Amino acid sequence: MSKSEVLCVGEVLWDALPEGLFLGGAPFNVACHLRATGTPVTMVSRIGDDRLGDEVLRRAARYGVGTDLMQVDAQLPTGFVRVIVDDAGNPAYEILEPAAWDAVAPTDALLSRARKARAIVFGTLAQRQATTRNTIRQLWETDALMVFDVNLRPPFDDREIVRQSLQRADVVKLSDDELNQIAKWFALRGDPRAIVAALAEMFACSLICVTRGSQGAVLLHDGEWTEHPGFTVEVRDTVGAGDAFLAMLLAGLLAGRPDSALLQHANLMGAYVSTQFGAVPSDQSAAIAPPPESPAPAPVRKRRRQKRSGS
Repeated sequence: MSKSEVLCVGEVLWDALPEGLFLGGAPFNVACHLRATGTPVTMVSRIGDDRLGDEVLRRAARYGVGTDLMQVDAQLPTGFVRVIVDDAGNPAYEILEPAAWDAVAPTDALLSRARKARAIVFGTLAQRQATTRNTIRQLWETDALMVFDVNLRPPFDDREIVRQSLQRADVVKLSDDELNQIAKWFALRGDPRAIVAALAEMFACSLICVTRGSQGAVLLHDGEWTEHPGFTVEVRDTVGAGDAFLAMLLAGLLAGRPDSALLQHANLMGAYVSTQFGAVPSDQSAAIAPPPESPAPAPVRKRRRQKRSGS
């Protein structure tokens, strides 16, 4: 197995949008977009023994995402979400329970691959139930770069889960609304730049990226601050735009590209997905222009193992 493999861990599900059913789940979306950059990536989740689960495996294979760590549950169904999109293209979610991705088990094969992985992408939603949450925490014991996609989804937005995830994360991606929520939870004050700096200091994270919708994104990386204004596009829906953004950000980070290039390509891909229906457009690979070549990748700094409490 490639030493550059990335594992995307968590929910895989079907989004029921007004235009039809679309395969999604934040980690799965990240995996599809990341694979389109040429990065070896495997999805770690659990599906039902049902037609929707079979289609998950078929679609993942079409996108080139590894599925050999996917688990099949004999009782629980494949995940399903009802999505309501407002006039501005912003989604609201009804995440149905129970779902197979709540029961991802820490198999020997998974733990072995995690020890060899270059990076592991995880979020908060898949930690809503104990089984998958405990599996994700076993993966935290490895030396892989830990990439935390905050992705708060009420009512599954738990302060303690976020705190513990931030404690282990090397790279953090969140929206401006999520930054505001976290600032309230952890009593962080000041303008966004001050809050991000305080968050990075509190939890010893090497990189924090905040997406700001149509206003682009900002990045704090080892103390250096970078901004990008974003791109103006005609929005169809924003489902999965942040996932596409994160995939491009991580691909560039692993390739050692400059922070300004990371933000530009991530914003460009997020903007493109906003012009399409669903999280992973069918012609998604054609939308990714290869970034300019850069020198040999610089090592990505991983977190210090001695942690502050962050409480």
